[in-house]
Amino acid sequence: MPKIKVAKSSPSLDMTPMVDLAFLLVTFFMLTATMRAPEPVLVDTPSSISETELPDNTMLVTIDTAGRVFFNVDGKDVREKMLMRMMNKFPEVKFTQKQIDRFKLMKSFGVPFEQLPAYIDADEVERKKIDTQTKGIPIDTVDNKDQLSFWINFGRVEAFIWNKDQVDNKGAKDKPMRFAIKCDGKAQYRKVDAIIELFKKQDIFRFNLITDLEGAAQ
Repeated sequence: MPKIKVAKSSPSLDMTPMVDLAFLLVTFFMLTATMRAPEPVLVDTPSSISETELPDNTMLVTIDTAGRVFFNVDGKDVREKMLMRMMNKFPEVKFTQKQIDRFKLMKSFGVPFEQLPAYIDADEVERKKIDTQTKGIPIDTVDNKDQLSFWINFGRVEAFIWNKDQVDNKGAKDKPMRFAIKCDGKAQYRKVDAIIELFKKQDIFRFNLITDLEGAAQ
């Protein structure tokens, strides 16, 4: 008796839902991701075995191999209010609203306060040139030129006010500011010691030293 062969049909997959999902994910990440601004100076930090990561609300002082000091504090609102305090302290230096808005989005900087407006207005290429020529934020205590102390103090105060407002009025979790020093392994110790002394004068006795993992540094 002859066998009846059943016609075989090749299966088909509708890829439309998968393609739609892929485009939705790409769109989501494009809209929610934030671009990380480039660091103004490269620092080769010493290695260690610590794996602790710094939180977002961190004040960072960076020291490069030449001993130049750079500064950064997280939070757009904190940065704006901190700059306002610096403008009151040094009223001879003027900022436009556009410059203030751009400063809120910046990261580390290492120029004297009187040069900051021009640094803000510069494009990426010009900023890199300024970063190679700058002497860093002044920390000289002579003639009230220790600008870093004012940045640290005003940034710390505004971060405290912002965090308290988030906790009291918005029910957010208490996240006090953390302080960190990122230092090049070849920088002179006296520069690091000077920054630590500035912290101590403002009753900041707990801070992190940023390092690289020993495995990553090898």
